[in-house]
Amino acid sequence: MTSTIEPFRIEVPDAVLTDLRERLARTRFPDEIPNSGWEYGTNLAYMKELIDYWRSHYDWRRHEAELNRFHHFKATIDGLGVHFIHEKGRGPNPKPLLLSHGWPGTIYEFMELIPMLTDPAAHGAPAEQSFDVIAPSLPGYGFSDHPTTRATNIQAIAELFHKLMTEVLGYRRYCAQGGDWGSAITSRLGEVHGESLYGIHVNLVFVGGRTRREGDLSNEEKVFLADLDSFRREETGYQQIQGTKPQTLAYGLNDSPAGLAAWIIEKFRTWSDCHGDIERRFTKDQLLTNVMIYWITQTINSSTRLYYEARHHPWRPDPNKRIETPTAAAIFPGEILKPPRAWAEEAFNIQRWTVMPRGGHFAAMEEPKLLADDIRAFFAPMT
Repeated sequence: MTSTIEPFRIEVPDAVLTDLRERLARTRFPDEIPNSGWEYGTNLAYMKELIDYWRSHYDWRRHEAELNRFHHFKATIDGLGVHFIHEKGRGPNPKPLLLSHGWPGTIYEFMELIPMLTDPAAHGAPAEQSFDVIAPSLPGYGFSDHPTTRATNIQAIAELFHKLMTEVLGYRRYCAQGGDWGSAITSRLGEVHGESLYGIHVNLVFVGGRTRREGDLSNEEKVFLADLDSFRREETGYQQIQGTKPQTLAYGLNDSPAGLAAWIIEKFRTWSDCHGDIERRFTKDQLLTNVMIYWITQTINSSTRLYYEARHHPWRPDPNKRIETPTAAAIFPGEILKPPRAWAEEAFNIQRWTVMPRGGHFAAMEEPKLLADDIRAFFAPMT
Protein backbone atom coordinates (compact mmCIF):
# COMPACT_ATOMS: atom_id res chain seq x y z
CA MET A 1 0.00 0.00 0.00
CA THR A 2 1.26 3.45 -0.91
CA SER A 3 -0.27 6.69 0.24
CA THR A 4 0.59 10.33 -0.16
CA ILE A 5 0.19 12.52 2.91
CA GLU A 6 -1.21 15.93 2.05
CA PRO A 7 -1.47 18.92 4.42
CA PHE A 8 -5.07 19.74 5.20
CA ARG A 9 -6.67 22.96 6.40
CA ILE A 10 -10.23 23.48 7.57
CA GLU A 11 -11.73 26.23 5.41
CA VAL A 12 -15.52 26.35 5.34
CA PRO A 13 -16.94 28.41 2.46
CA ASP A 14 -18.88 31.53 3.43
CA ALA A 15 -21.87 30.21 1.48
CA VAL A 16 -22.16 27.25 3.88
CA LEU A 17 -22.31 29.59 6.87
CA THR A 18 -24.82 31.88 5.17
CA ASP A 19 -27.06 28.91 4.38
CA LEU A 20 -26.79 27.77 8.00
CA ARG A 21 -27.90 31.14 9.36
CA GLU A 22 -30.88 31.18 7.00
CA ARG A 23 -31.93 27.69 8.06
CA LEU A 24 -31.61 28.56 11.75
CA ALA A 25 -33.77 31.64 11.23
CA ARG A 26 -36.50 29.43 9.76
CA THR A 27 -36.44 26.80 12.52
CA ARG A 28 -39.88 25.33 13.10
CA PHE A 29 -39.88 24.18 16.71
CA PRO A 30 -42.08 21.29 17.88
CA ASP A 31 -44.46 21.33 20.81
CA GLU A 32 -43.68 19.85 24.21
CA ILE A 33 -45.48 18.39 27.23
CA PRO A 34 -45.48 21.21 29.83
CA ASN A 35 -42.93 20.86 32.64
CA SER A 36 -41.47 17.68 31.15
CA GLY A 37 -37.87 18.91 31.17
CA TRP A 38 -35.68 16.48 29.24
CA GLU A 39 -37.81 13.44 29.99
CA TYR A 40 -39.12 13.06 26.43
CA GLY A 41 -35.84 14.13 24.80
CA THR A 42 -34.12 17.43 24.15
CA ASN A 43 -35.78 20.21 26.12
CA LEU A 44 -37.62 22.83 24.06
CA ALA A 45 -36.63 25.87 26.13
CA TYR A 46 -32.97 24.90 26.02
CA MET A 47 -33.09 24.33 22.27
CA LYS A 48 -34.63 27.77 21.69
CA GLU A 49 -31.88 29.29 23.83
CA LEU A 50 -29.18 27.37 21.99
CA ILE A 51 -30.50 28.21 18.52
CA ASP A 52 -30.70 31.88 19.45
CA TYR A 53 -27.09 31.78 20.65
CA TRP A 54 -26.04 29.93 17.47
CA ARG A 55 -27.59 32.63 15.31
CA SER A 56 -26.56 35.68 17.32
CA HIS A 57 -23.29 34.97 19.11
CA TYR A 58 -21.55 31.82 17.93
CA ASP A 59 -18.45 32.49 15.80
CA TRP A 60 -17.40 29.51 13.68
CA ARG A 61 -14.38 31.34 12.27
CA ARG A 62 -12.88 31.66 15.77
CA HIS A 63 -13.22 27.94 16.40
CA GLU A 64 -12.04 27.10 12.90
CA ALA A 65 -8.85 29.05 13.64
CA GLU A 66 -8.42 27.22 16.94
CA LEU A 67 -8.76 23.85 15.21
CA ASN A 68 -6.24 24.94 12.59
CA ARG A 69 -3.65 25.55 15.33
CA PHE A 70 -2.98 21.84 15.03
CA HIS A 71 -1.25 20.21 12.08
CA HIS A 72 -3.89 18.53 9.92
CA PHE A 73 -3.27 16.03 7.14
CA LYS A 74 -5.14 13.70 4.85
CA ALA A 75 -3.97 10.36 3.46
CA THR A 76 -5.69 7.90 1.14
CA ILE A 77 -5.64 4.41 2.63
CA ASP A 78 -7.25 1.53 0.74
CA GLY A 79 -9.04 4.07 -1.42
CA LEU A 80 -10.48 6.11 1.47
CA GLY A 81 -9.34 9.59 2.43
CA VAL A 82 -8.51 9.64 6.15
CA HIS A 83 -8.14 13.01 7.87
CA PHE A 84 -5.94 13.21 10.96
CA ILE A 85 -4.24 15.60 13.31
CA HIS A 86 -0.54 14.85 13.79
CA GLU A 87 1.12 16.81 16.60
CA LYS A 88 4.72 16.03 17.45
CA GLY A 89 5.74 15.69 21.09
CA ARG A 90 8.03 18.27 22.67
CA GLY A 91 9.85 15.96 25.05
CA PRO A 92 12.72 13.58 24.36
CA ASN A 93 11.82 10.42 22.42
CA PRO A 94 8.02 10.82 22.43
CA LYS A 95 5.92 7.71 21.95
CA PRO A 96 3.36 7.73 19.11
CA LEU A 97 -0.20 7.71 20.44
CA LEU A 98 -3.31 7.01 18.36
CA LEU A 99 -6.41 8.75 19.75
CA SER A 100 -9.76 7.46 18.46
CA HIS A 101 -13.05 9.27 19.08
CA GLY A 102 -16.61 7.99 18.84
CA TRP A 103 -20.18 9.10 18.11
CA PRO A 104 -21.54 11.76 18.49
CA GLY A 105 -18.05 13.14 19.01
CA THR A 106 -15.35 14.36 16.63
CA ILE A 107 -11.66 15.20 16.79
CA TYR A 108 -12.83 18.39 18.53
CA GLU A 109 -13.14 16.29 21.71
CA PHE A 110 -9.33 16.30 21.91
CA MET A 111 -8.75 20.07 21.74
CA GLU A 112 -7.59 20.35 25.35
CA LEU A 113 -6.18 16.84 25.67
CA ILE A 114 -3.69 16.99 22.78
CA PRO A 115 -1.48 19.79 24.21
CA MET A 116 -1.37 18.01 27.58
CA LEU A 117 -0.01 14.89 25.86
CA THR A 118 2.38 16.51 23.39
CA ASP A 119 3.84 19.06 25.83
CA PRO A 120 3.52 17.58 29.33
CA ALA A 121 6.15 19.90 30.80
CA ALA A 122 3.84 22.86 30.12
CA HIS A 123 1.15 21.07 32.15
CA GLY A 124 3.09 20.06 35.24
CA ALA A 125 4.26 16.61 34.08
CA PRO A 126 7.71 15.29 33.11
CA ALA A 127 8.82 16.16 29.59
CA GLU A 128 9.90 12.52 29.18
CA GLN A 129 6.23 11.51 29.14
CA SER A 130 5.42 13.27 25.86
CA PHE A 131 3.66 11.72 22.88
CA ASP A 132 3.41 12.25 19.16
CA VAL A 133 -0.38 12.43 18.96
CA ILE A 134 -2.23 11.13 15.91
CA ALA A 135 -5.98 11.82 16.08
CA PRO A 136 -7.90 10.66 12.98
CA SER A 137 -11.46 11.46 12.08
CA LEU A 138 -13.24 8.11 11.84
CA PRO A 139 -14.24 7.16 8.28
CA GLY A 140 -17.52 8.93 7.58
CA TYR A 141 -16.90 11.43 10.38
CA GLY A 142 -15.73 15.01 10.15
CA PHE A 143 -13.13 15.62 7.49
CA SER A 144 -12.50 11.99 6.51
CA ASP A 145 -14.17 10.66 3.37
CA HIS A 146 -17.61 9.09 3.41
CA PRO A 147 -17.33 5.32 2.91
CA THR A 148 -19.06 4.15 -0.25
CA THR A 149 -18.86 0.42 0.43
CA ARG A 150 -20.57 -1.83 2.93
CA ALA A 151 -18.96 -3.21 6.10
CA THR A 152 -16.82 -0.21 7.04
CA ASN A 153 -17.10 -1.49 10.60
CA ILE A 154 -14.92 -1.69 13.70
CA GLN A 155 -12.65 -4.31 12.16
CA ALA A 156 -12.17 -2.31 8.96
CA ILE A 157 -11.51 0.96 10.78
CA ALA A 158 -8.98 -0.69 13.07
CA GLU A 159 -7.11 -1.94 9.98
CA LEU A 160 -7.20 1.52 8.39
CA PHE A 161 -5.82 3.11 11.55
CA HIS A 162 -3.13 0.44 11.92
CA LYS A 163 -2.02 1.10 8.35
CA LEU A 164 -2.04 4.83 9.06
CA MET A 165 0.26 4.37 12.03
CA THR A 166 2.64 1.76 10.61
CA GLU A 167 2.63 2.04 6.82
CA VAL A 168 1.74 5.69 6.21
CA LEU A 169 3.48 7.31 9.19
CA GLY A 170 6.09 4.62 9.64
CA TYR A 171 5.84 4.00 13.37
CA ARG A 172 7.15 0.57 14.36
CA ARG A 173 5.25 0.54 17.67
CA TYR A 174 2.59 2.82 19.02
CA CYS A 175 0.18 3.40 21.88
CA ALA A 176 -3.60 3.49 21.35
CA GLN A 177 -6.37 5.15 23.34
CA GLY A 178 -10.09 5.56 22.80
CA GLY A 179 -13.58 5.98 24.16
CA ASP A 180 -16.97 5.04 22.70
CA TRP A 181 -16.39 3.61 19.19
CA GLY A 182 -12.76 4.58 19.73
CA SER A 183 -12.62 2.12 22.60
CA ALA A 184 -13.91 -0.68 20.38
CA ILE A 185 -11.39 0.24 17.68
CA THR A 186 -8.59 0.37 20.26
CA SER A 187 -9.65 -2.99 21.71
CA ARG A 188 -9.71 -4.54 18.25
CA LEU A 189 -6.18 -3.23 17.62
CA GLY A 190 -5.10 -4.89 20.86
CA GLU A 191 -6.72 -8.12 19.74
CA VAL A 192 -5.06 -8.41 16.32
CA HIS A 193 -2.02 -6.09 16.36
CA GLY A 194 -0.63 -6.50 19.85
CA GLU A 195 2.90 -6.98 18.53
CA SER A 196 2.82 -3.40 17.21
CA LEU A 197 1.45 -1.85 20.40
CA TYR A 198 3.00 -0.73 23.65
CA GLY A 199 -0.47 -1.16 25.10
CA ILE A 200 -4.05 0.07 24.89
CA HIS A 201 -5.91 2.53 27.11
CA VAL A 202 -9.72 2.76 27.09
CA ASN A 203 -12.32 4.78 28.95
CA LEU A 204 -15.22 2.51 27.96
CA VAL A 205 -14.67 -1.19 28.50
CA PHE A 206 -16.22 -3.68 26.07
CA VAL A 207 -16.50 -7.04 27.83
CA GLY A 208 -18.31 -8.98 25.11
CA GLY A 209 -20.79 -11.72 25.92
CA ARG A 210 -19.71 -12.57 29.45
CA THR A 211 -22.63 -13.58 31.68
CA ARG A 212 -23.19 -15.18 35.07
CA ARG A 213 -25.88 -17.39 36.51
CA GLU A 214 -28.06 -15.47 38.93
CA GLY A 215 -26.89 -17.41 41.97
CA ASP A 216 -23.24 -16.64 41.22
CA LEU A 217 -23.60 -12.87 40.92
CA SER A 218 -21.69 -10.53 43.20
CA ASN A 219 -23.28 -7.25 44.28
CA GLU A 220 -21.08 -5.41 41.77
CA GLU A 221 -22.25 -7.68 38.97
CA LYS A 222 -25.89 -7.25 39.97
CA VAL A 223 -25.53 -3.46 39.85
CA PHE A 224 -23.85 -3.60 36.44
CA LEU A 225 -26.49 -5.89 34.95
CA ALA A 226 -29.29 -3.73 36.37
CA ASP A 227 -27.64 -0.64 34.86
CA LEU A 228 -27.25 -2.47 31.57
CA ASP A 229 -30.92 -3.47 31.58
CA SER A 230 -31.97 0.11 32.33
CA PHE A 231 -29.73 1.47 29.58
CA ARG A 232 -31.12 -0.98 27.04
CA ARG A 233 -34.70 -0.19 28.06
CA GLU A 234 -34.50 3.61 28.26
CA GLU A 235 -31.47 4.82 26.28
CA THR A 236 -30.97 2.73 23.15
CA GLY A 237 -33.56 4.19 20.80
CA TYR A 238 -30.80 5.97 18.89
CA GLN A 239 -28.98 2.63 18.45
CA GLN A 240 -32.08 0.96 17.04
CA ILE A 241 -32.76 3.56 14.35
CA GLN A 242 -29.07 4.17 13.53
CA GLY A 243 -28.43 0.44 13.45
CA THR A 244 -31.38 -0.40 11.20
CA LYS A 245 -32.54 2.59 9.13
CA PRO A 246 -29.88 5.36 9.32
CA GLN A 247 -30.69 6.59 5.82
CA THR A 248 -34.26 7.45 6.81
CA LEU A 249 -33.09 9.43 9.84
CA ALA A 250 -30.51 11.31 7.78
CA TYR A 251 -33.01 13.23 5.66
CA GLY A 252 -34.17 15.19 8.69
CA LEU A 253 -30.81 15.62 10.43
CA ASN A 254 -28.85 16.53 7.29
CA ASP A 255 -31.46 19.13 6.35
CA SER A 256 -32.16 20.79 9.71
CA PRO A 257 -29.36 22.21 11.85
CA ALA A 258 -31.76 22.46 14.79
CA GLY A 259 -32.70 18.80 14.38
CA LEU A 260 -29.05 17.80 14.13
CA ALA A 261 -28.14 19.74 17.27
CA ALA A 262 -31.07 18.32 19.23
CA TRP A 263 -30.10 14.76 18.25
CA ILE A 264 -26.48 15.22 19.31
CA ILE A 265 -26.57 17.40 22.41
CA GLU A 266 -29.14 15.21 24.17
CA LYS A 267 -26.40 12.57 24.29
CA PHE A 268 -23.92 15.06 25.70
CA ARG A 269 -26.35 15.76 28.53
CA THR A 270 -27.42 12.17 29.16
CA TRP A 271 -23.97 10.60 28.98
CA SER A 272 -21.89 13.22 30.79
CA ASP A 273 -21.29 13.79 34.47
CA CYS A 274 -23.38 16.96 34.40
CA HIS A 275 -26.14 15.92 36.84
CA GLY A 276 -28.82 17.24 34.49
CA ASP A 277 -27.20 20.64 33.80
CA ILE A 278 -25.48 20.27 30.44
CA GLU A 279 -23.60 23.55 30.75
CA ARG A 280 -22.05 22.37 33.98
CA ARG A 281 -19.79 20.32 31.69
CA PHE A 282 -19.89 21.98 28.27
CA THR A 283 -20.18 25.54 27.04
CA LYS A 284 -22.54 26.39 24.22
CA ASP A 285 -19.49 27.01 22.05
CA GLN A 286 -18.14 23.52 22.71
CA LEU A 287 -21.48 21.88 21.97
CA LEU A 288 -22.01 23.86 18.80
CA THR A 289 -18.49 23.40 17.45
CA ASN A 290 -18.89 19.64 17.70
CA VAL A 291 -22.29 19.89 15.96
CA MET A 292 -20.82 22.22 13.35
CA ILE A 293 -18.28 19.64 12.26
CA TYR A 294 -21.13 17.27 11.44
CA TRP A 295 -23.09 20.04 9.73
CA ILE A 296 -20.39 21.51 7.51
CA THR A 297 -19.13 18.09 6.38
CA GLN A 298 -22.62 16.55 6.02
CA THR A 299 -21.45 13.47 7.89
CA ILE A 300 -24.42 12.70 10.13
CA ASN A 301 -25.57 9.97 7.72
CA SER A 302 -22.15 8.45 7.11
CA SER A 303 -21.34 8.58 10.84
CA THR A 304 -24.54 6.90 12.03
CA ARG A 305 -24.05 4.21 9.37
CA LEU A 306 -21.32 2.80 11.60
CA TYR A 307 -24.10 1.56 13.88
CA TYR A 308 -25.64 -0.31 10.96
CA GLU A 309 -22.29 -1.82 9.99
CA ALA A 310 -21.51 -2.78 13.59
CA ARG A 311 -24.91 -4.44 13.96
CA HIS A 312 -24.79 -6.34 10.68
CA HIS A 313 -21.04 -7.02 10.63
CA PRO A 314 -20.35 -7.10 14.37
CA TRP A 315 -17.20 -7.30 16.44
CA ARG A 316 -17.16 -8.37 20.08
CA PRO A 317 -14.25 -9.57 22.21
CA ASP A 318 -14.10 -13.36 22.10
CA PRO A 319 -15.69 -14.53 25.39
CA ASN A 320 -13.35 -17.52 25.41
CA LYS A 321 -10.11 -15.67 24.70
CA ARG A 322 -8.48 -12.75 26.52
CA ILE A 323 -6.88 -9.83 24.68
CA GLU A 324 -3.32 -10.09 25.97
CA THR A 325 -2.06 -6.64 24.96
CA PRO A 326 -1.34 -4.67 28.17
CA THR A 327 -4.50 -2.71 28.93
CA ALA A 328 -5.44 0.26 31.08
CA ALA A 329 -9.01 1.28 31.87
CA ALA A 330 -10.07 4.68 33.17
CA ILE A 331 -13.47 4.33 34.82
CA PHE A 332 -15.37 7.62 34.97
CA PRO A 333 -18.45 7.73 37.22
CA GLY A 334 -20.74 9.23 34.57
CA GLU A 335 -19.84 6.65 31.92
CA ILE A 336 -22.71 4.85 30.18
CA LEU A 337 -21.72 1.44 31.54
CA LYS A 338 -19.04 0.38 34.02
CA PRO A 339 -18.48 -3.39 33.97
CA PRO A 340 -16.95 -5.12 36.99
CA ARG A 341 -13.18 -5.29 36.97
CA ALA A 342 -13.35 -9.07 37.19
CA TRP A 343 -15.23 -9.19 33.89
CA ALA A 344 -12.76 -6.77 32.30
CA GLU A 345 -9.87 -8.95 33.48
CA GLU A 346 -11.41 -11.94 31.72
CA ALA A 347 -11.56 -9.95 28.49
CA PHE A 348 -8.32 -7.95 28.72
CA ASN A 349 -4.85 -8.11 30.23
CA ILE A 350 -5.67 -5.34 32.71
CA GLN A 351 -2.50 -3.69 34.02
CA ARG A 352 -4.04 -0.46 35.30
CA TRP A 353 -7.58 0.22 36.56
CA THR A 354 -8.29 3.80 37.61
CA VAL A 355 -11.60 4.74 39.20
CA MET A 356 -11.95 8.44 38.51
CA PRO A 357 -13.53 10.92 40.96
CA ARG A 358 -15.60 12.70 38.30
CA GLY A 359 -16.27 12.79 34.58
CA GLY A 360 -18.41 10.88 32.14
CA HIS A 361 -18.58 9.46 28.64
CA PHE A 362 -16.87 12.44 27.01
CA ALA A 363 -13.82 12.18 29.23
CA ALA A 364 -11.44 14.02 26.91
CA MET A 365 -13.70 17.08 27.04
CA GLU A 366 -15.02 16.76 30.59
CA GLU A 367 -11.81 15.88 32.43
CA PRO A 368 -8.86 16.20 30.05
CA LYS A 369 -6.28 16.49 32.83
CA LEU A 370 -7.45 13.36 34.63
CA LEU A 371 -7.42 11.45 31.36
CA ALA A 372 -4.02 12.81 30.28
CA ASP A 373 -2.47 11.99 33.66
CA ASP A 374 -3.76 8.42 33.47
CA ILE A 375 -2.56 7.91 29.89
CA ARG A 376 0.90 9.18 30.81
CA ALA A 377 1.10 7.07 33.95
CA PHE A 378 0.24 3.91 32.04
CA PHE A 379 2.55 4.31 29.07
CA ALA A 380 5.49 6.08 30.77
CA PRO A 381 7.34 2.96 32.00
CA MET A 382 6.93 1.07 28.73
CA THR A 383 9.98 0.64 26.50
